[in-house]
Amino acid sequence: MSHIAVERNRRRQMNEHLKVLRSLTPCFYIKRGDQASIIGGVIEFIKELHQVLQALESKKQRKSLSPSPGPSTPRPIQLPTQPDHSPFGFESVGELGACSNSSLADVEARISGSNVILKIISRRIPGQILKIIAVLEKFSFEVLHLNISSMDDTVLYSFVIKIGLECQLSLEELAVEVQQSFFSEPVFLNEI
Repeated sequence: MSHIAVERNRRRQMNEHLKVLRSLTPCFYIKRGDQASIIGGVIEFIKELHQVLQALESKKQRKSLSPSPGPSTPRPIQLPTQPDHSPFGFESVGELGACSNSSLADVEARISGSNVILKIISRRIPGQILKIIAVLEKFSFEVLHLNISSMDDTVLYSFVIKIGLECQLSLEELAVEVQQSFFSEPVFLNEI
């Protein structure tokens, strides 16, 4: 085969694969029809699927830890005295991140550029998003983006938040404060 025929065959295969990727990806992930947009949209879709998978795995783990299907009674919050041990399963995710886990929610906070990525996986609790936002605003964080994904009774909140100049909280403290919001009284719109 000549070089031209080989190249033509490679382009044909690439275009066929791009058509398949485009057909498997919801249309709102792909902004334009060019190759870069298709691949970028597929990457975003795969990331979203990965988050849903993590939410389902977390839900499965929580169900295996608590055999009763009823709502669990909140336990009092105790802030960790040592960073290695916490009632929330606190753990450091390295220099740029932290996790705080409990039977109600898994909270992860990590630095991304000049912002913080905050991910929370929990069972669906009415009014919980308002409590989380109230905690963020209390400590001078500004919500730049919020994505909410849910399946059955599990929800994944993904925040991109800007750190305010007045903020004195570490990532570990942020994760614990957000975790603590799951054990507080409900917040209603007219109270904010």
